[in-house]
Amino acid sequence: MRSSNPVFSRRGFSRDNNGYAGFDAPPQAGGPAANPYAGTNPYAQGGNPYAQDAAQGTQAPQYAPQTRRMTMDDVVLRTGMTLGTVIAGAAVGWIFLTKSLGFAVGAGLIAMVLAFVQSFKRKPSPALILTYAAFEGLFLGALSGAINDVPKLAGAPMQAVMGTMAVFVAMLVAYKTRIVRVTARFTRYLMIALLGFVLLSLVNVLFMAFGGGDGLGFRSGGMGILFGVVGVVLGALCLAMDFKQVEDGIAYGAPREESWLAAFGLTVTLVWIYMELLRLISILRD
Repeated sequence: MRSSNPVFSRRGFSRDNNGYAGFDAPPQAGGPAANPYAGTNPYAQGGNPYAQDAAQGTQAPQYAPQTRRMTMDDVVLRTGMTLGTVIAGAAVGWIFLTKSLGFAVGAGLIAMVLAFVQSFKRKPSPALILTYAAFEGLFLGALSGAINDVPKLAGAPMQAVMGTMAVFVAMLVAYKTRIVRVTARFTRYLMIALLGFVLLSLVNVLFMAFGGGDGLGFRSGGMGILFGVVGVVLGALCLAMDFKQVEDGIAYGAPREESWLAAFGLTVTLVWIYMELLRLISILRD
């Protein structure tokens, strides 16, 4: 099952049998005792972890390469490192770039390019991911500082931070208690909704660029509030997809390096939720 997160959608634990196969089915219960994921483990060699041994007429288990396996501790540690870099960059941007939004926009564009580069790389690059986090932090810090300097919007960035934390915790609880279940139908409908949301956003940007004003009205008023709420909800549902990918990666014995990819994907989603909340709060307080 593929995540709606563009990072996970491109690479997220979805490779062919010469590398890492996609998670198209959950681990099967009742498999051979030696390997509970027999037949479905994408990290086993040869595509079939229990290939038939023609010479002996028995089934010979073929295990995944002897590499360090990804654990939840790995994911938590690397996510903490990535988010910590974003926070450090945000502090610098808030202090030094609030009055220089041109530099802030440049940092945002660099972060976007780095994100796309990592998304299309075959393997996660810790240095690239942390560099992305640093530039993303610079952009977020400068933008948040500029918004905070507006008297009627003072405090909005902190509210967006608290809101992002609340969304993360709420979705994690909903996922762990199976209130939210990530299924094939869930994925299909979410992808359709995301595509529609992105297309509307692009059309709105074009109208703003060539027609002036607020474009289609997605940046203010009742329509802006509705659009912001939808963006936050979609981001929250993407978190559930990311949790599913992490859970499957650990269950299937993904290599330890994949924890960097998990950290990258979670960071991208959290940044998106923060940006949507910041825009929504700004509209409500304006």
